[in-house]
Amino acid sequence: MKTRIEIATKRNILCQIPSGLHNLKIKRMKYSGLVLMLIFSATVSKSQNLHFGIFGGLANYQGDLVDKYYPKHQTNGSIGVTVHYELTDKILVRGAFTFARVNGADRYSADDSLKARNLSFETPISEISLVGEYYFLNLYEHRFSPYVFAGIAGFHFNPYSYNQKGSQVYLRDLSTEGQGLPAYPDKKTYSLNQFAVPFGGGLRYALSDNIRIGLELGVRKLFTDYLDDVSTTYPAEADLLAAKGPDAVDLSYRGDELQGGNQLFPSGSQRGGAKYNDMYYFTGLNISLRFGSKSSGNRYNNKRGVGCPANPM
Repeated sequence: MKTRIEIATKRNILCQIPSGLHNLKIKRMKYSGLVLMLIFSATVSKSQNLHFGIFGGLANYQGDLVDKYYPKHQTNGSIGVTVHYELTDKILVRGAFTFARVNGADRYSADDSLKARNLSFETPISEISLVGEYYFLNLYEHRFSPYVFAGIAGFHFNPYSYNQKGSQVYLRDLSTEGQGLPAYPDKKTYSLNQFAVPFGGGLRYALSDNIRIGLELGVRKLFTDYLDDVSTTYPAEADLLAAKGPDAVDLSYRGDELQGGNQLFPSGSQRGGAKYNDMYYFTGLNISLRFGSKSSGNRYNNKRGVGCPANPM
């Protein structure tokens, strides 16, 4: 057992340890706390440049199965969420997720030859985009500003139609133009995930420094002509029947469904116009909200009168 003298000796040794080590720990804790405060302050400062918003409006497409920009029966809805980050007061980066639906049908065409083709499609579109926006006026100084934008996007689609029984049938796997069949090596199966180039412009209105509302038209340049599953020529009926079955033949050519329509499968004849790729576009409103306040060099004495007037000297 330890004697009282040994215990007392150890206590004396501990008591003789310089208090500097203890002070050093306190200083380290203070410095750590200061670093955490600086990181938190920087995060808050960055968040003051963030605008969170929602988008809603119209969705349309241009391709082989539509001949107007905003047709009555072929205009659908779109909805999305957005995040804006201010690089400067006039240059912003916007990330967005948008969901939409587009469709087209020959029966609405003014061209009798297209009506006789009798094709139709519909597809959902799920898009993620990143664009840069440039505002011609500073919205901390003006209520209104026109703006333009451009960037990059990725989207998923999956065109489908309805057979004569009213059942929904997805078209890509049917190879309606012979895509992916050994007899047509130049016709590749198209991917359902594609890149696009979004660009457009609009007009934005600042309700306050933190709330903005904008009217926008955004076009997507695509690198595929198969958004509507129509692009080139009909395959040979025998090839399609052997590889994909009667459903593929029925949905590749549908003119025989019309009264008085041509009952012969038009093997090898033109089915679509492959000269230009398809595109889709959104028209709608974006409302954005920023949490917190932000100082601006022109915040006081600005042209639209936001903030307090400068004190006279």
